[in-house]
Order: sequence, then C-alpha cells, then structure tokens
Amino acid sequence: MRCFRDEDLRADRQPEFTQIDLEMSYPQPERVWETVESFLTAAFKAAGHEIKTPFPRMDFDDAIRQYGIDKPDLRVPAFTDVADCFATADLEQLAINKDLPVIALRIPHVGELSRKERDDIKPLFVSKGGARVFEDFKRIETKFPEAGAKVRTKTGAATDDLIVLVVGSAQSAIGDAHPASKRKVTPSELSIYASAGLLRVALAQKYSDRHKLFQKGDFRFLWVTNFPMFEYDEGENRWMAAHHPFTSPHDEDMDKLESDPAMVRALAYDVVLNGTELGSGSIRIHRQDVQSRIFHALGMTEAEARSRFGFFLEALEYGTPPHGGIALGLDRIVMILAGAESLREVIPFPKTAAAKDLMMEAPTPVAEGQLQELGIGIVKK
Repeated sequence: MRCFRDEDLRADRQPEFTQIDLEMSYPQPERVWETVESFLTAAFKAAGHEIKTPFPRMDFDDAIRQYGIDKPDLRVPAFTDVADCFATADLEQLAINKDLPVIALRIPHVGELSRKERDDIKPLFVSKGGARVFEDFKRIETKFPEAGAKVRTKTGAATDDLIVLVVGSAQSAIGDAHPASKRKVTPSELSIYASAGLLRVALAQKYSDRHKLFQKGDFRFLWVTNFPMFEYDEGENRWMAAHHPFTSPHDEDMDKLESDPAMVRALAYDVVLNGTELGSGSIRIHRQDVQSRIFHALGMTEAEARSRFGFFLEALEYGTPPHGGIALGLDRIVMILAGAESLREVIPFPKTAAAKDLMMEAPTPVAEGQLQELGIGIVKK
C-alpha cells in the first residue's frame, strides 16, 4: 500500500512510503504478533538472516523506566536507577533531588576519557525539564567511594566501562499535582528517563568504534505493549488520545475511563528493531457504547461526537466484528536489511528535509488559473 504522511521528515521518515497493512477479524494481540513474526522471519531469511521468535515483549512503562524511550535499541545496555546507592547527605551535597530517579548509563569498554572527551559529552545532553548530567563519574567515585562502588556493583560495570549519571536537580519540581502523575511513571520521572534515554543512544553512537555493540546482522526485535490510552495536553488542558481514539482499552481498565484516565492502558503495540519502529498497531473498538465513552473521556459532548463521528457511531450500532491489525513500514525494513542510515539511500526519488524532490524538481508553482478553478487562494503573510 502506498501512503502519504503530513509530518516532519527524519532519517527514517519520508512524506510517502510503502506500507504492509494487516487487518484481522476476531484477533487477540498474540495472534497479530505471531503473524507479523512469521512474515518477518521469512523476509529476513530471504535476505540471508535467521532471526529468533517469539520476540520479547515489554510494557510501555518498563521501556520508559529502562530505556527512556518507547522504541529501545536492545543492543545498548538498559540504564539503572542507582538512587539507593547514595546516602541522603551525598545527594544533598551533589544538589540532586532525592525524590527523583538517579539514572546510571553504562556504555561498555569505552575506556578512560580525557578531560576534553568528558567535556564533549555535555553538548550531547538534552534536558527534558529539570534534568542534569554528571559526565565525570570518576570524580564522584573519588569523593563518595562507597556510593561509587555500589553504583558499579548495581550496574555490573567493568573497570573500562563508561558511567554517566542523569539526575534531577534539587530545585526541580516533583509535579505530583499534575493529572498524569497518577500513572506509574510521573511527569517529573519521565523528564529524567527521557533525558537519559536520549543521552544513552548518543553516547553509544559516539563511541561505537570502541564498544562493538552494533554488530552487522545483530537484529534485536521487541514488542512494546500496553501503551497509555490517553496523554495529557497542557496547552489544551485536557486528555488526548495517545494512539488514536479508535484503539480499544483493556477490559479491566474500562472502569477507569472517567475516574482515572491516566491509568487506562490501550490494546496498542509496536514492533521495534534496533531502536527503529517497524510497525504500529492495535485492537480496535467494535462496540458503540465503548466508543461513545472514549469520546466522552476526550472531552467531547454527545452532540460533538455525533457531529464529527456520527457516521461511524451509527455503523457500530449495526454490529461490527472484533478487529485489529498493524501496519509495517516496508521501506524501513529494507533500510535496516541494507545497513543504510537513511531511507533516502533505499528508495527512488527521495525527498529533502523540505519535502522537495530534487530529481523531479517538485513541487512546482501552481498557475493562478488552476487555483481559481479549485477555489483556492494563496495569502502571503
């Protein structure tokens, strides 16, 4: 299936792409996963690679807590919360918030870093809100030897492994009053995990010539499951659908739709390979009453829901079989099999970051007569 997207462009994203779309009647998530694993096994075997099934599975919350991202690269070690390795007085002396995670990143066999190399870590760090980085773990070991030894033991770090700490500053707010704080991962914790997740990948890439984690033919697949059904939008001051509003929630979470939407899990899942999302899918809602409750949880009145989705709600009244599926990006699969760094290397007529086709010189200006014929006007700011 040829598809188009209206999103920003990245190395693994183009405005048009080829999608393998799977839709099934009466599926359970496990049935979808088995079908996808069979397809990928055959595809990779045709390219000369044997892969192991079934793929491991991981809850969304666990992925965030261990990797700081919902599409983790399993080739790089998970990070570790080492807050319990430090005494409260140690954390206070380091101006670290004792109520937030203290994340230790471990990159194997990097070896001793020079002062300049340690300084080069700072530009790689992107704080997602109140997070700080301690790039010189040796200094912490010297000042707090007992805590340093505990960190090495807990992370399983060898003497030549690089350890970097990502922490919350003593001034950072905990944010428990936020509606989303009812989730297993609070917003303040999420800022630490997300910051650590970005730095983890950046460090692994920076020192890839030392640790040998990225071996050719090493394919680490993963199913990320149980995504949150809703996410809180600060600007809109309301809950939004995290995936899309037609994803089915878990049956056991239905009673939380109105009372505790942050804790509602969706029957949504992604298949991930080496840090790249290959496909995203879900079990859909097939009951009209459940769909109406989801629209209500999103802040829609009955009249608004009928105005926007009346055709769909009416269709559900006549009975729809349980259904679900997934869509896989064929271009991304080819990119990984080819060992390419970007989709532009494996597709014809790739677009630039500005969505321009340099070969066809598209898009081209549209004649005024064509615009008038379609009733379109261009307003320049």
